[in-house]
Amino acid sequence: MSLVTISASYGAGGSKVGPALAQRLGVRFADRVISSEVAARLAVPASQVDVGAGGLLARLLMFLAPMGQDYDMQGAAATEPVTDRAFREMEEAVVFEFADSGHGVILGRAAAVVLRDDARALHVRLDGPREARLQQAMRLEGIERGTAEQRMQETDRARHAYVRRLSRADARDPTLYHLIIDSTVIDLGVCVEIVALAAECRATPIAAAAVPEEGFPQAAS
Repeated sequence: MSLVTISASYGAGGSKVGPALAQRLGVRFADRVISSEVAARLAVPASQVDVGAGGLLARLLMFLAPMGQDYDMQGAAATEPVTDRAFREMEEAVVFEFADSGHGVILGRAAAVVLRDDARALHVRLDGPREARLQQAMRLEGIERGTAEQRMQETDRARHAYVRRLSRADARDPTLYHLIIDSTVIDLGVCVEIVALAAECRATPIAAAAVPEEGFPQAAS
């Protein structure tokens, strides 16, 4: 079984690596499908819980607004506000349900925090220097620098706020992850293979007996 969570900063290629990894491992992939399920259960528009690029405005308004106040896409107060607690509990419930089978790839959703006590999960962070991520975003999305800079500012800010508001954690904290990759210098296809290998190794841990009592051989001097 392979269960992987992926956290990615803007331009790090998470939207490319996530689906490709799921296909490589032969497991389900979840990012916005979780948003849709959470929205359905809370009876609110999917745009209000979307963590994708298309829901940036709604997400910023929702998570950076005063506690307990919700907004629609036009900025008007929602008639049925969703509290932080209600959203957090539903979000976690859906992530737990998705992970219950022990296999799947989850992109974002603070899944590394939600599943930090799940011994089956491999937690991965994709990142890189700001300039390198900008260049990669421009190439992957076919956009100009100004657009990429704006999206980076909005997306990274929203993702950090999202994780901190719901889990009281910092998505950039290296202790949350088993594997951190600079996906701006390593080809995204290679990143998929690296994570797949790590996931497969975690799914089938090497027995302690496989290591000789005398330990590993020393390198020749």
